[in-house]
Amino acid sequence: MLLIFVGLQIGMIVSTLDGTIVATALPTIVDELGERDLRAWVINAFQIGQVATIPLYGKFGDLYGRKKLFLFAISVFTLASMLCGAAQTMTQLVVFRALQGVGAGGLGVLAMAVVADIVPSRQLGRWLGYQGALFALASLVGPLVGGLFVDHLSWRWGFFVNLPLTLLSIGIVVAALRLPYRRIPHAIDVPGSTLLTATLVVIVLVASAGGHAGLVALGLVLGALFFVQERRAREPVVPLHLFRSPISRVTAGLNFTSGAMFASGIYFLPIFWQDVRGLTPTRSGLLLIPFMFTTAGATLVAGRMVERSGRYRTWPILGGALMTAGALALATLGDGTPALLAAAYGAVLGTGVGCVMQTSLLALQNSVDHRDLGAATSSAMLSRILGATIGVATFSAIYEALRDSGPVVDALRAMYLAAVPVAVVATLLALRLQEHPLREDAQFATEIVEIAP
Repeated sequence: MLLIFVGLQIGMIVSTLDGTIVATALPTIVDELGERDLRAWVINAFQIGQVATIPLYGKFGDLYGRKKLFLFAISVFTLASMLCGAAQTMTQLVVFRALQGVGAGGLGVLAMAVVADIVPSRQLGRWLGYQGALFALASLVGPLVGGLFVDHLSWRWGFFVNLPLTLLSIGIVVAALRLPYRRIPHAIDVPGSTLLTATLVVIVLVASAGGHAGLVALGLVLGALFFVQERRAREPVVPLHLFRSPISRVTAGLNFTSGAMFASGIYFLPIFWQDVRGLTPTRSGLLLIPFMFTTAGATLVAGRMVERSGRYRTWPILGGALMTAGALALATLGDGTPALLAAAYGAVLGTGVGCVMQTSLLALQNSVDHRDLGAATSSAMLSRILGATIGVATFSAIYEALRDSGPVVDALRAMYLAAVPVAVVATLLALRLQEHPLREDAQFATEIVEIAP
């Protein structure tokens, strides 16, 4: 189990590392390749590829087996990493980043679904806690590694470093993972998949463009057409019956709001330390450690306690309250606020995020039938990523609108005040979360299965 877990998590870690390394190296990449007007698309292309494919990987994993889909996803990611490292123009890099996002879309969701396949729900919180801790660690290490590559090697190594790691992951998964799955008659929902992909692409474009009336209208039309298609599809790519369950609806909201609150910490705390307190990027990165550490630590503690007690509802409620307290505290930042005190406020916020994220996913995976496990997991992951994407866009719009009219710290205070209602919504949603007994057996052990060749 530990070997399989490591093999799966390597895939998820390289995806997270890649994003933070690229963000750090992007100024150098632009200086070397030119075409500055494409700078934002180095990030946007990856996000579009990732967001558009997450639900497809979840559904197809249910139909064809998650091991095959994981190997396909990590192979695409590996190929795209090589191409990104070899890119000679910004246009090439943007295209290859989109392909890399297509691979990355399957790494996190399939890893989480496979763990839910082979671990009983009673123990799942502990393993999801480990997973959350690794994600937080990768988010923290990425900028440091990116800086080292830019300063001492080349930005291209930010992509080439993925290759030995992904090859190791492939080797472990091929050799160690023996995952049964059901063979059932099915029909691929091509119109639904197409409409869903188009809708999600438009959502990312709207978020990155700061809101465009034409794109918003297009997104609404595509979303409505997708909903109509899913209601009549024989085998919908997103089974709408999942959202008849109160747990599915509540956990979707919890993942969205916690994703937005995570983004408010990781993207905007460094602005306070660098632009208000005048600290170097290196010191700012060190001060971000409490936020990342408490996010990871809370997932571990919550997972362990859920395993011991068999009850999970308390943790999202506590997490929502802590996110609210953290956002309120950060809304009091001023020119004279000590940097360490701001880090302590960030730690409160991070603790709340960690309590919400993994336990809400556990509640969802415990509540659905095994046939829908992949689709349910992908919906949670998609909600989390969309929450972060839309949260960054919304908070950035508030910050940018006020930054030029007064001190930077006033804009930050307003931004965190705007984040408070998001945290309050998370708390209210958590209060509505139902408590179901946790399964004592691994999900696939209770199914009629046929071993994949």
